[in-house]
Formats: sequence, structure tokens, C-alpha cells
Amino acid sequence: MTDIATTALSRRFFLVSSAAVGGGLMLGFGFAKSAGAAGDAEGPIGAQLNNWIIIRPDGTVIVRVARSEMGQGSFTALPMLVCEELDCDFSKVKGEYASATENLDNSFGNMSTGGSRAIRESQEYLRRAGASAREMLLEAAAQKLGVPKSELKVENGVITHTPSGRSVAFGDVAEAAAKLKPPPAAEVKLKDPKDWKLVGKAQARFDIPDKVLGKPVYGIDVRIPGMLYATLVQCPVFGGKLKSFDEAKVKGMPGVRQVVAMPDAVAVLADSYWQAKRALDAMPITWDEGPNAGVDEAAITAMLKEGLAAKEAGLVQKEGDVDAAMPKAAKVVEAEYSAPFLAHATMEPMNCTAHVTADKVEVWAPSQSATATLNAAAETAGVDPKKVEVHITMLGGGFGRRGAFQDFVKQAVFLSKAAGKPVKLLWSREEDMRHDYYRPVSMAKFTMGLDKDGTPTALRTRVSGQSILIAVRPKEVKDGVDKTFCEGLREMPYHFENLLVDYAMRNTPIPVGFWRSVNNSQNGFFKECFIDEVAHATGQDPLEFRRKLLAKSPKNLAVLEAAAKQANWGTPLPQGIFRGIAYHDSYGSLVAEVAEVSVSDKNEIKVHRIVCAVDCGYVVNPDTVVTQIEGAIVYGLTAAFYDKITIKNGRVEQSNFNDYPMLRLRSMPTIEVVQVPSGGFWGGVGEVGLPPVAPAVCNAIFAATGKRVRSLPLRDHGFTA
Repeated sequence: MTDIATTALSRRFFLVSSAAVGGGLMLGFGFAKSAGAAGDAEGPIGAQLNNWIIIRPDGTVIVRVARSEMGQGSFTALPMLVCEELDCDFSKVKGEYASATENLDNSFGNMSTGGSRAIRESQEYLRRAGASAREMLLEAAAQKLGVPKSELKVENGVITHTPSGRSVAFGDVAEAAAKLKPPPAAEVKLKDPKDWKLVGKAQARFDIPDKVLGKPVYGIDVRIPGMLYATLVQCPVFGGKLKSFDEAKVKGMPGVRQVVAMPDAVAVLADSYWQAKRALDAMPITWDEGPNAGVDEAAITAMLKEGLAAKEAGLVQKEGDVDAAMPKAAKVVEAEYSAPFLAHATMEPMNCTAHVTADKVEVWAPSQSATATLNAAAETAGVDPKKVEVHITMLGGGFGRRGAFQDFVKQAVFLSKAAGKPVKLLWSREEDMRHDYYRPVSMAKFTMGLDKDGTPTALRTRVSGQSILIAVRPKEVKDGVDKTFCEGLREMPYHFENLLVDYAMRNTPIPVGFWRSVNNSQNGFFKECFIDEVAHATGQDPLEFRRKLLAKSPKNLAVLEAAAKQANWGTPLPQGIFRGIAYHDSYGSLVAEVAEVSVSDKNEIKVHRIVCAVDCGYVVNPDTVVTQIEGAIVYGLTAAFYDKITIKNGRVEQSNFNDYPMLRLRSMPTIEVVQVPSGGFWGGVGEVGLPPVAPAVCNAIFAATGKRVRSLPLRDHGFTA
């Protein structure tokens, strides 16, 4: 069994508390050095053939990974892409995180892990890296054996001279190969997908064995000799500032070493987290709550509602002439939907460990973007990015929270600089819940015109809500339109001769960010519930209605059919169980889901089964696709049943899992994932299973009760899981 990368682990790397594993010492991922033939005090690393590949004399292949591992399987799937073209022995492969400092010249490309981009963005250059290294090894083997390169074949890490049967292993020629000039990446020939031997076949993930044994290092586990523990409290009102605090009240408490003020927060540094937390709770703090102290849920709802009716809105997509077609419709169906703010609620609260010295900044962080972490640390410490070293740990959940928004990293670096010592910052669960970058609140209004046969003639869609991009990438907002806000509503595979989609941007003081599947999570719910609503309003089977809309999109239709077939759509179910269906494209992949649901006379909902069909084009590791879809469905069900963030007096009302609950094991349905990869494209997987979940369940609830759910969560409508 290939173990997770622990090679080239120098003594400067962090130690982890023995308490975390009952007395053992845990080591984290290491970085391989950049050199043609590299080594350090820990022993030889091997020969580096390019940025991504190092081969040791014993044939071990080290593949650098530029994306974070947070349970999605990237730390295995990305090396699979390299090794498919390299033709090495995959049982001898190890992964190592690439260094963000070495990526200042962008030699590793994008190091961000989000938007289901890890595979689809990097698959080509990783495969080319493997193919290029294979050619270098073949050239070195040809020179060593004194034979033409054309007479060699490579398989499973061994290069064989076909006429004579003589062979050399990768480890035998790696050092010589590393001295050769690599062939231009654009000129190396990649395998035809039909010849793949590794990609597309299930492989055991590198991280699972160590996870079973409790070995991996998460950010929350990091221990640095001499470090202090810190926790903080931030102004409860968004946009507010720190006014005053009484340090004298806690200065003499056990373990307390320092109190550090920030513009909108105050932190306590102590010998342990518990000591810091007790002191923070005991310290009198006064806040300047600022102009947002009066913001509440009712005002936000009214603002979005106004956006649905406003005369002015930014044009997102226009096909045909909706205004001309709508009055001619034999029937018009109209409905409004809404979705709340949502928190990420990662199992591991925000944390970061930092050590700022005169000539270096080191950061240990569970981050979705090593580059963003490095830049945040350099900016906060006021140093050249070349002086920053980032160690990415395992992540106890990300879901978008730990990507673009690096507030927890900036705070840890600030505190270490103030203390002159390494500092481990750990947020409390309450702080994590109340100072998130939330999924935006939104509303949508749909109006569909149909002819006498129930065929759509026109669709008008208005969405109203808060833009993420206006805060983080304002240059991408054109003419008042954040196109990402309309993901899943524009450029749909559903065919409408006359289509109009527009967007009324209505921003609040609440910070918003990228939440798993981002705006697809709301828009998939809005769109698929409305499509279902129209089908029932015109007396059509929801599946048949969608078939008509996808008639001109054969690949999309095939996915819908696969889900329906697996779920036995149209066949009798046990008494009291009803089906709902939903279809939604996102992140380059095609997904359909069928939910089987029962509702008791007490409005208790049981989701018995969810069938998900997915076409992501090419599949790297089929097992990872299944687990990713399963995880997305769990996350989607949690949000559908339970969760919303509400605002009162400018602050978040929810604080912990008692009022922002998670799905429990007893409520978990059977999940069946049907993979129908059609090839020809690379789609994402990590987020695509989520958008169809809520509408499939809500459509099944309608089939069971006749009650149409147009807002979430379900518990607001008297339903329980």
C-alpha cells in the first residue's frame, strides 16, 4: 500500500502533540527540493526530472501536488495523471506538496483548490510533465544500453530493449535523465484515452490508511517548540471596531502572556488554548458597532424583494423576444423562490500557526490556496514573498472558506509578529460561525409561458441578491452584472426559444464568499423546483417534461435517463414513498438526481434513497467520484433540512451546532452513484452533486404532500428529518 508522503521531511518541520494520537509522533507532508540531483540531511531525495517529478535510486517516484487535500482525493488523483504518461509503478508513488515559495514564478501554476478545478485545470500540463519525463528516461536508457531509443518500451517503471530483452529500472537511469534537456512540453505525445491503464481505474487513495490510524496532521494539530496559543473575539457587528478593553482584569490569570489589540478584534496569548479562552471570556470589551448595528433580517428580505420587482436590472442572457412571446402564451406559470445566508461550518474551525522572525516568516495552515496564504502572510508581515514559507496541512473541511479569504492567516501572522514568538491561533466554534464569509442570500422570480400543448414558449428569470465578485474581483462585474450569481440559470442545456435572464444586485453589509457549488446551490434549487412546478401545472410527468427540454442536448439527456433508469422512475414504489427528480449542470459536469422520500402525518421526512447520475467527461479515479458525490449530497441535505444564517442588530444569531445543526447518521439515505462518463471533456466533481439535492427532495415532498416548498430550510415549513 502506497503511503502518504512523509519523505524528505527535514527536522525544521513541525511536531505534533503526542496527545493527538495517544503517544505517537506524527509527521506532515514534506517538500522536495529543486535540484537535478537533490538530497538533504535526512538522506537522498533523488533526481528531479521536472517541476513535478523526482525519482529515487530505488525507483520511488515522488510527484509534487500543487493543490490542497481536504478529503476530495486530489492528493491521489493528480499523481495518477502524471503517472499515466510516465508509465511508472504506481505502488512506488508518493505525493508531496509543492512549495508556494518556489511557485513565485508560477512554475506550478494555480495552487488554489476550489471550484472543482483541481483535475480539469491541471490535467493537461500534468500529463505532459509525465510524458516529458518518460521521454527523458527513455533517452537516458538508450544511452546506457547503447541502443536506439526506438527499440525501447517502457512499462511499470522498467525500460526494456525489445530485441535483446535487456532492461533498466527508472531508478537506474533517473540521475542521467535529469541532466538531459527536457523535450518541449507542447511536442510530447500524450496517450490516446483508449490506451490509459491507470486513469479511469479505481486506485486506493494515499491518505486513507494514515487517516484510519489518526496520523495526518491538520492545522489544529500543529505544535511548534516555544509557541504560544491564541484565541480572539471580533466585533460582533460586521464593520464595527474595537473601542476599549480592560487588560488588567486578566493579566494575572494563569498562563496569560499577552493581550493584543487589532482594529476590529482583541486576542489573548497564553500557554494553552484553554487559558487563552478563559481569559478572553473574562475580559471586559467595548465595541464601536458602527453604522450596521441596525441591520436585520426583515430589512434584507425587503431589499431583495424590491429587487425582484425593480424596473432596472443587469442583462445576463437574452434569446429571442420574451416580451413578444409571453402575451401569446396559452398558459403562464409564475413563482418566487428564496434561499438564506449559509455558513461553511467546517468541522475544523479557522486556525493558523505562524512564526515571524527578522529574516523569515513560516506559516502552517489548513488552506485551500498556498499562494493566497503566502501573499497574505507576506503582506501582513511586511516582507518580500520570497521570505515566506508556507506549510499546507490537511484540512478539516474547506468548502470555499479557506481559499480566497485568508483572515485567519493574517491574524496569526500579526499576532506572532506582535509577540516575537511562534503563535498558534485557534478560533472558537462561535467565532467561526459568526465571522464567516457566507453563501449569499438570494431570491428568484420565474415566469414561463406555454402553448396549448404545454410546450414552453418563453421564460423570464429575475434574480436578486448579493454579489460575491463585487467585493473580491470587482473588475469582473460588468454593467451591474455578476455572471457567477446566475450560474445554472444562464446558458442552460434546457432549450427555450425565448429566454430572458437578468440580475438585480442588492448588496448587504454581511460578508459573503464562495460556498460549496457557490450560486449553483441556490439556483439549482430555484430552477429545478420551478421546472417541476410547471410540469405539474400542465399535467406532465416531471421526467417527461425535462426530456422535452433536453431533446437538443443528447449528453445531458443521457444523464437524465441514466438517473431515471437506476431509480426505476415510473414504476410503483412501496406505499407512502414518493419520487422527485432534478437536473443541473455545473463546473463542466452533467448531473441528475432522483430522491425517494416519505412524509409522516407529523411532517417527519425520511429520505430513503438518492440516485445520482453524473457525466464528468473523463474520470481519473472512479472511487473518488463516488465519495465526492456522496459528500456533496450530505452537505446539500444538511442545508436543505436545517440551516440558515439570520441577522439581528447587525450580527449573526447562530453560534454553534445547537442552532446550526448538521445531518446525523440516522437521517442519512442510501446513495447510489451512476457514472456515465462520455469522454471528450474534463468536468469537476467535488461540488456538482450538491445543486440537485434540495430540489429533488422538495419535488418528492410535493409528490407526497401536494405542498410546494419555495424557500429553505425545510424546518421553516414545519418539516423535520
